[in-house]
Amino acid sequence: MSNISTNFTERTIEYEQLLGDFKVLLKKNNLKFTIQREVILESLYNSDEHLTPESLHHLLQDKFSELKIGIATVYRTLSLLEDSNMVTSLSFGAQGKKYELGAKDHHDHLICTECGSITEFVDEEIESRQHSIADELGFIMKDHSMQIYGICKDCK
Repeated sequence: MSNISTNFTERTIEYEQLLGDFKVLLKKNNLKFTIQREVILESLYNSDEHLTPESLHHLLQDKFSELKIGIATVYRTLSLLEDSNMVTSLSFGAQGKKYELGAKDHHDHLICTECGSITEFVDEEIESRQHSIADELGFIMKDHSMQIYGICKDCK
């Protein structure tokens, strides 16, 4: 089997697991599983971008116009997903939050204060150093995130 087929199969299994977890979450919160909620999850899963509720809503309206997904449904679903750690958000103060699926591999963010662009990166040396610092200080690190704010190369 080629890598493309293997990756597709792995992503299908990942999504099916995520969808199963989402259905359990909805049931636990006495909420119905709806196609609207599913396409919100699926769109987050398939996105390589960090989405605001509004940009996600516009994406859903364009792609699934027949479903009539309200902005309130988007906000409520994102809130539920964030509370359960299925999605994470980056806060932009008065500009609101941008969301991404929490199931991604760990990464950090460079955030442009001019245009709001977000660049993800992974640096093993930084990761190692963070763990060393926590150990040196007798701190048990459960999780972390790093956000570096500045001006991107396009806005310089």
